[in-house]
Amino acid sequence: MDNKFADLPLKTELIETLKDLKYSEMTPIQALSLPKLLNGVDVIAQAKTGSGKTAAFGLAILNKVKASNSDVHALVLCPTRELAEQVAIELRRLARKLANVKVLTLCGGLSESVQEKSLSLGAHIVVGTPGRVLRLLEKNILHVDSMKVFTLDEADRMLDMGFHDDILEIESYLPKKRQSLLFSATYPDDIISLSKEVQRKAIEVKVDTEHRADEIKQVFYEVTPKQDKNDFLYKILGHYRPDRSIVFCRTKKDSYDVAKFLAARKILADCINGDLEQNERTAVLTKFKNKSLSVLVATDVASRGIDIKELAAVINYNMPTDVDAYIHRIGRTGRAGHKGLAFSFFTPKEQFKIDEICEFLDEQIPVKDPAEIPFTKKFDLQPPMETLFISGGKKDKLRPGDIVGAIIGEAKIDAKGIGDINVLNILSYVAIRRDLVETVIQKLSVGKIKKRKFKVGRA
Repeated sequence: MDNKFADLPLKTELIETLKDLKYSEMTPIQALSLPKLLNGVDVIAQAKTGSGKTAAFGLAILNKVKASNSDVHALVLCPTRELAEQVAIELRRLARKLANVKVLTLCGGLSESVQEKSLSLGAHIVVGTPGRVLRLLEKNILHVDSMKVFTLDEADRMLDMGFHDDILEIESYLPKKRQSLLFSATYPDDIISLSKEVQRKAIEVKVDTEHRADEIKQVFYEVTPKQDKNDFLYKILGHYRPDRSIVFCRTKKDSYDVAKFLAARKILADCINGDLEQNERTAVLTKFKNKSLSVLVATDVASRGIDIKELAAVINYNMPTDVDAYIHRIGRTGRAGHKGLAFSFFTPKEQFKIDEICEFLDEQIPVKDPAEIPFTKKFDLQPPMETLFISGGKKDKLRPGDIVGAIIGEAKIDAKGIGDINVLNILSYVAIRRDLVETVIQKLSVGKIKKRKFKVGRA
């Protein structure tokens, strides 16, 4: 099977963009699904997180978009705002050479009136969460009469979060003649049922559904109720020294307590859970993604939609509820040819969960005694970057290039010292190499970006 993008019937602008992005060869999910997606048939696809599925359905959507027509061409539903924003960013990257193509995100936690105004100006692709999309459909603000492609991304997560009825209600607003795409990391029975409800003669594509033993090193550690899991977690971090790791907890209280425990031991850690306001969640996730945090402590619901490249380790502080949740958690490490670590703490009463996981994966994952991990008193998990905030964003017409230009011009530092930049509506975040942070703050505080002064400080 040929896996060159250039051999596909894609717009010239898309082929050129793929070359610029160094996307020369397709991933397995792209190679199997893209020819079918471009043919306009319904597809139900299963692939693990990080397999390149966003680019697969994104290219198929963009290939159909006619910029001269400002109607909504495609609707993409995602389980969380974070995932919706990630999908929108990827679509904009792929569409950079397509003139005047507008991608709009519609999610909760943001001003509804601002979103309504943006819709009135037209949007070719809408990426959103079910709740906000349905609300704007019901208010007759979002019009989908001309929509050609309907995509459900991470459909299993949406069903887990109770969005089944919302999805069907949204589907009732859509034109009957359309292409419907369903992407899911896992394949429970309710996904098959959903496919039958929203798709027609869907072609099944299934790749990369298993995590190979040589990609992810998995170890179970049996802990007794009396053992201090915090100390054991600290031992694991000291022994393996993962540059970035996610620690999964069952409750909000555990997530706060674990993050506080690690921070007290000079490990840069923070947590996300359902109690955080959206701006707080965005700040924490931004710092973790741009390598300004070493450890992210998360509850399952709050972590859905997190997509981190090159994540060194996943640690199950509490065991997940079922096998699918376990697969989804550990699937965040060991991606794109990188090795990953997955450590899980379980109590004797949870032995049945270990048995179920081993049976499902058809492999015997080692169970070890926590006492086997040596204690390292002092170790350095200092992240390479630190995140700064700038009190300006899209409303101020700021772009990443403006921020890079100002930092280089004012602080006189090499561009290699600048990391990821995230421009939001009224705020921007930029990752700076840790040893250059003070210089950048001092110079930007008295300097200007696009001939204007903005507040600058540590996020």
